[in-house]
Amino acid sequence: MGIKNTSRLRRARKTRLRIKDQDLHRLTVYKSSKHFYAQIFDSSGSTVVASASTNEKDSGLKNNVQAAEEIGKTIAERAIKNGVKNVVFDRSGYKYHGRVKALAESARAAGLEF
Repeated sequence: MGIKNTSRLRRARKTRLRIKDQDLHRLTVYKSSKHFYAQIFDSSGSTVVASASTNEKDSGLKNNVQAAEEIGKTIAERAIKNGVKNVVFDRSGYKYHGRVKALAESARAAGLEF
């Protein structure tokens, strides 16, 4: 595993320890080279409440900023449908820039509160 990924995982571990104390649902993002994923976990982290990705059959989205905006809107709609309004944003050690920022802003615009 490269130094870049090791550093990202270390940052993610530190933020998840702080998030665990807040006892709220957690909106987590993951970026691969081909797809972009978002999931909302319950406060214990064991159950997925809602999920969205560019890998879904009917999405037809690529891995870019516009796709991240669509994923943010989709995850917010699915979360609100399942009764989740307040979440904590877990960016998984990624910088708050580009696709991660686009997802967060579109989820906020669609009704999720961070």
